[in-house]
Amino acid sequence: MLSEAPDRTLRMTELAQRSNATLPRLSHVVKRLEARGLVDRFPCKEDKRATSARLTDAGWQVVVDAAPGHVETVKRLVLDALTTEQVQQLHQIGDALLATLDPHGKLTGLYGSPG
Repeated sequence: MLSEAPDRTLRMTELAQRSNATLPRLSHVVKRLEARGLVDRFPCKEDKRATSARLTDAGWQVVVDAAPGHVETVKRLVLDALTTEQVQQLHQIGDALLATLDPHGKLTGLYGSPG
C-alpha cells in the first residue's frame, strides 16, 4: 500500500484500513519494518495527533527487487493454469466479491476501475 501511495506515505489509520489490519497489529508490523530500515514513522503534517508511515528508499528497493519474481509467480501458478474464459470468470468473481467486501469502493480506486 505504501509503494502505491503519494510520496509512499499514508496515515497509519489509512494504512490499517487499506490493509484490513487492526491498528495495534499494523503498529507491530511497522515497528519490525522500521527496525529493518524499510519504513519510518513521523507525526502527520495535517494532524499532529496522527502518525504517518513512509516507505524508505531501502523499502522501495525491496519492492522493486521483488516485483518481477512476484509477477512471474502469480502468472505461473494462477493465470497460466486457466483458460482465457476462466481468467474472465475470475475477474468477474473478483468484482462480485469486491462489491461485497468493499461496498463503498474505498479500495477499488487503489487498483483502477473494475470491469
